[in-house]
Amino acid sequence: MGAYAVAFWRLAVAAVIFALLMRFFAQKLPKNPRAVGFALLSGVFLAFDLALWHESIYAVGPGISTLLNCLQIFWLSMMGVLWFQEKLGRRQIASFALALVGIAVIGSPEFGHNSHALWGFVSGIASGLMLSLSMVFIRKTHQAEPTALFALMLLVSIGGMAALVAPALTLNASNALPTTAAQIGWLLVYGAAMQCFAWGLIAYCIPLLSLGVTGLLLLTEPVAALFIDFAFLGKPISALQWLGAAITLLAIYLGSLKTEKAA
Repeated sequence: MGAYAVAFWRLAVAAVIFALLMRFFAQKLPKNPRAVGFALLSGVFLAFDLALWHESIYAVGPGISTLLNCLQIFWLSMMGVLWFQEKLGRRQIASFALALVGIAVIGSPEFGHNSHALWGFVSGIASGLMLSLSMVFIRKTHQAEPTALFALMLLVSIGGMAALVAPALTLNASNALPTTAAQIGWLLVYGAAMQCFAWGLIAYCIPLLSLGVTGLLLLTEPVAALFIDFAFLGKPISALQWLGAAITLLAIYLGSLKTEKAA
């Protein structure tokens, strides 16, 4: 299935589950129009985060793509400088430089044998930007009006689905629908586990923790994805790329520490 279609169906599964949970727990949608708008906009950015992440997975595998996606902590730092007049400290500037070194080390072997590597890296890094914006607008939703979790995630899912209809039908017209039981099963698993449990947990934590700490908690994802990529999916990952992954994770960790301290 195409990347935009996969993202659409994942959000569709999540929307059904969140609607049922919202009804079961008698939660209400926010009344403030700004809160509703921010939640829907968060969903738009989440939709393109998912779609670009899947594009990156198809190009370079889930391990590297997830690592690139987690560079969102640096996008958050840049948003702080541009939008909120925050200043970067020496540790944070060093973490930016270290992250660039890590990406270069990871990418050097990949570019040597993978003709899709450039698009994989561009889409992976861009997905991190989309994820950052989605997280920012979840926080802005709560600032406009404290919103119940399941109601919030229903709006996020609906906003994302609406944004993906056109690209899924135009870019993935030939493979927009699941055609096998395995595809349907994986969409249900990803929609329930990743969109409902994982993103629901992230959305719950965002108003309670700084964005830096939230980004730090997400560091467990690329480590697991890179290991699964290597151990179960048979993707060859060289010692140099493992070193690059370690350097990038260290850079993200240092950036997270500085963001938390500044919050």
